[in-house]
Amino acid sequence: MTTTTDPDFAARESLRLLGPAPENWVPDRRGIDHNVTIIGGSGSGSTFVFALRRAGIGRVTAIDAADDEAHAGVWLTRARMRTLRTPKHLSGPELGIPELSFQAWYEARHGAAAYAAIDRIGRVSWAEYLSWYRHFLGIQVRYRTNLVRIEPAAGFFRLHLEVNGVPQVETTRKIIFANGVAGTGGPSIPPVLADLPRTLYAHTGDAIDFESLRGKTVAVMGAAASAFDAAGVALESGAKAVHLFSRRSAIASLSVIPVREYPGAYDNYSQLPDADRWFQAWRFRQAGSTPPPSAIKRAIAFPNFHIHLSASWKSARETGDRIVAQVNDDVFEFDFAIAGTGYFVDPTKRPELADFAQHIALWRDRYEPPEDLRADDLGAHPYLGSAHEYLEKVPGTAPYLKNIHVFNPAGFVSFGLPIGDIRSIRRDVPAIVSGISQDLFFEDWAQHEARIAGDIAPDFEDSLYAAAVWKQPIEAATR
Repeated sequence: MTTTTDPDFAARESLRLLGPAPENWVPDRRGIDHNVTIIGGSGSGSTFVFALRRAGIGRVTAIDAADDEAHAGVWLTRARMRTLRTPKHLSGPELGIPELSFQAWYEARHGAAAYAAIDRIGRVSWAEYLSWYRHFLGIQVRYRTNLVRIEPAAGFFRLHLEVNGVPQVETTRKIIFANGVAGTGGPSIPPVLADLPRTLYAHTGDAIDFESLRGKTVAVMGAAASAFDAAGVALESGAKAVHLFSRRSAIASLSVIPVREYPGAYDNYSQLPDADRWFQAWRFRQAGSTPPPSAIKRAIAFPNFHIHLSASWKSARETGDRIVAQVNDDVFEFDFAIAGTGYFVDPTKRPELADFAQHIALWRDRYEPPEDLRADDLGAHPYLGSAHEYLEKVPGTAPYLKNIHVFNPAGFVSFGLPIGDIRSIRRDVPAIVSGISQDLFFEDWAQHEARIAGDIAPDFEDSLYAAAVWKQPIEAATR
């Protein structure tokens, strides 16, 4: 038996046995910098780089607006949970290669018993694993590279970027949005907060200086996971009191999504009729986003934490650097407010899509729900194709949309999961890569036809085996 102290030995062996990645088979095009540009360089973006590499698709670049690896994604920035919300056994970036999985990485460093002992994956451990994944696989991410505008051209896109603050234009044939919860919309800010100075409130998607909340009274609006996480961190940071406000009469506790995660529903969800997919999305909205029990317990462990149910804010004003809020018939004063109110999806609100957002097919363009199932926010989600590509609102008006693939929560209504989360990787990353491969192949079919149907040089001359060719003996031939 081979023994080694190298924690990456098994991963190295798996790649050795898998063999080298195929050579790039996509023909170069004059004036095209990239075959695929991935927007977002955290876990999803890195997984796409590896998947495209194994599919033999070269000239792939991943860009991220963050300053560096530590600030990319959410895990070391805006995520505040102690552990991931998903079960630890879910497959993810390893793409079917067990030795590249979180479990293999964790056990190589801490032992199988340590992995068995954890209930869920620690947030910081997950960030460390993703960092290892990128470095081990040699995945390069271009940081401080911000996408400003996508300009459609003839058979490609011009990407207007800011690279280290300097404007730059690059060209690409395909785009994958792997850019997280705000990727096709933005933070949902309650209108009641809109007139307050920005110094008095933040969204959970912002970088929040929780230490500055020490000794202060804090309001948290919303009752999903991010709201309870923010409340917990504020309390742990020494807040004088935290009041969490929920519009519902009870904290949402019915988890709708897990009941459709068995392989039959999971693998075939996109083939469901529109009415069924809409109903499932509407049902989730009605049930609400459930915070994990651990997030609730984290906050309620503090006696200075208070939950307000059926508590809608009617107004909020600034008075002497404080917030005076009317909630139902009560009046409260707060030093700071945190909106844990989620994100909206609306392609028309994204500046980088401004040149063509009006052509993107949305769910409200393709499906008219019954009156009792209407939901304007769901109708604003893009109606995506089988490879998560944008589709045209009016056929023939914007054929280039099929070359933009969406791997972020905007795909929720179409695919039934929080797209971009770990659970969506196994099914959807291969589907997107397969769609891209097919498109690139047939767009260059003339060159591939010439390559696979043209003349073939022989591997060897007849002389190689001539001496062994059977010849009938002369005596036998003359009898």
